[in-house]
Amino acid sequence: MTDEAPLRRRDSPDTAGDGPHAVPPDPSPGGPEATPLTAPRDGTPRPVETEAELADVISRMSAGTGPVAVDAERASGYRYTQRAYLVQLRRAGAGTVLLDPLPLEDLRTLDAALADTEWVLHAASQDLPCLAELGFRPRRLFDTELAARLAGFERVGLAALTEQLLGFSLEKHHSAADWSTRPLPESWLTYAALDVELLTDLRDVLAAELDQQGKTAWAAEEFAALVASADRPPRVRPDPWRRTSGIHRVRGARAQSRVRALWFARDTVAARRDSAPGRVLPDSAIVAAAEADPKDERTLLGIPGFGGRSVRRLARIWLDALDQARSLPDDALPVNQPVDGPPPPHRWAERDPIAAARLARCRQIVVGTAEKHNLPPENLISPDFVRRLAWSPPDEVTDRTVGDTLLGFGARNWQVGLLAEQLAEVLPEPS
Repeated sequence: MTDEAPLRRRDSPDTAGDGPHAVPPDPSPGGPEATPLTAPRDGTPRPVETEAELADVISRMSAGTGPVAVDAERASGYRYTQRAYLVQLRRAGAGTVLLDPLPLEDLRTLDAALADTEWVLHAASQDLPCLAELGFRPRRLFDTELAARLAGFERVGLAALTEQLLGFSLEKHHSAADWSTRPLPESWLTYAALDVELLTDLRDVLAAELDQQGKTAWAAEEFAALVASADRPPRVRPDPWRRTSGIHRVRGARAQSRVRALWFARDTVAARRDSAPGRVLPDSAIVAAAEADPKDERTLLGIPGFGGRSVRRLARIWLDALDQARSLPDDALPVNQPVDGPPPPHRWAERDPIAAARLARCRQIVVGTAEKHNLPPENLISPDFVRRLAWSPPDEVTDRTVGDTLLGFGARNWQVGLLAEQLAEVLPEPS
């Protein structure tokens, strides 16, 4: 809990306002609309850009109390990397701070000052990697989106939760903006500051809800797992070009080699420009060129997606990539890699009808248990863990072996406690 005066909850009977924010309306169906939140209670701060300003922020944050609300803005869809282009903080007694990480070398000094402080984030897994790049990592955290999922809320977006639980509406019209823009417009800075304005208030409401439902320990395990993975490097996908949208239409290894060649050519250009790959050349153009196999510039530029000026200037790069794919010997063509794990579920009935029936029984247990505890099945247990267990159960099926198998996949103790015994009962073939 913080010592900062909390914003009033929607169901609060008190009529006193908190700072510049109006008292939110009653949440009853058909009642008044939520109060729009258009400005931070302390005003929109100017981004911190110098080490001297950062030192002042560290002093203020160290003197603050309670959890610190944290958020980050990236330029997904515009830039090649997923780096943070703005970091927002708010703590009771310290106010709201906006940090511009471009002129600052790193945030390790701030990280050290907040080492013992709980972080409050919304959808933490999205922001933790880019914050870790700056040397900024939590030791404890509370994820308001994950907490809402565990508590059984249907709408778990930040705007939806603040409206439902706090009675204030947030605008999200800058969520997909190019945050690498400099200088950042004033309206964007206000939007960014409002993203952390309500986080600690929301955290307190959700923490109370989890406690009432007996799910506090579950949430603690989930949050600890997020902390443990905060600075873990992203998993490198094998053959990333196979994720090209529409690749299922490309038939044959030779045509797939053209997708691969164009994908890596585009990736090289995108990395050099620090531009999102899709802005260099859309996936649809890669697939169309792989199917058509153009051999000259005129034919290439006639393919949808290659008509733009910036794409035309790179025509030689695309043609060279296609030439390289065309010249590959047969033994250098792409081959389907063995899948680590069970096949797609729609193939189970054909491959192993007994395993398909086993999976159906396991899914029934998961869905029933999730409904009983009012949370989404995918938050009760990863669907991939259930598939792996059903495809290849332990040689001796007991509560313990099933639990150990799930823990080996990465399941939490609370999930195993709810499911292991029931899954052990349905894994064997019915007599």
